[in-house]
Amino acid sequence: MEVLLGITGKDFTIICASKAAMRGATILKASDDKTRNLNKHNLMAYSGEAGDTTQFAEYVQANVQLYSMRSGTHLGPDAVANFVRGEVAKALRSRRPYNVNLLLGGVDPTTGKPSLYWCDYLAALAKLPYAAHGYAQYYCLSILDKHHHPDIELDQGLKILRMCTDELKRRLPIDFKGVLVKIITKDGIREHDYVDDKQILPA
Repeated sequence: MEVLLGITGKDFTIICASKAAMRGATILKASDDKTRNLNKHNLMAYSGEAGDTTQFAEYVQANVQLYSMRSGTHLGPDAVANFVRGEVAKALRSRRPYNVNLLLGGVDPTTGKPSLYWCDYLAALAKLPYAAHGYAQYYCLSILDKHHHPDIELDQGLKILRMCTDELKRRLPIDFKGVLVKIITKDGIREHDYVDDKQILPA
């Protein structure tokens, strides 16, 4: 029931995740952060089984940071995505697979080029200009298909994100408690003050 959305633009990647932590139809927490900063320019958003997601996110975060400490250099978005995919695939072939779906966003600090990777619990990995997991994919991909193009500016990206969240609030039969939005640029990762408590009236 989680909502994960990712949008890339000219020099940025936006990742957003729903704030509601749910078990079935019950909301356990209304301010959950389903993202992890892997390093200065890479972010992971996750959904799936509660224990699997937290354990896997901490494992990936620790290993990416360990690599940086040992080598004195940071992994780029492509390297991070392939490492994560390898870990999901390894677990899938063991007795204890992780039931996690992931969005991996980043910006190459050298070239300034944004990246967004979609990964599911079967270790399928795809590099996409925009992506979604959970119920967001049913309601938002058509909006992104129509309005997204590779050279959009940050303001345009946030406007498209607003269109997506408005559509979710109109049509989604559950209250996902708004979204947490983080923006990745060549300067690093920052949380965006995204006000999502405005009531949406039917069109």
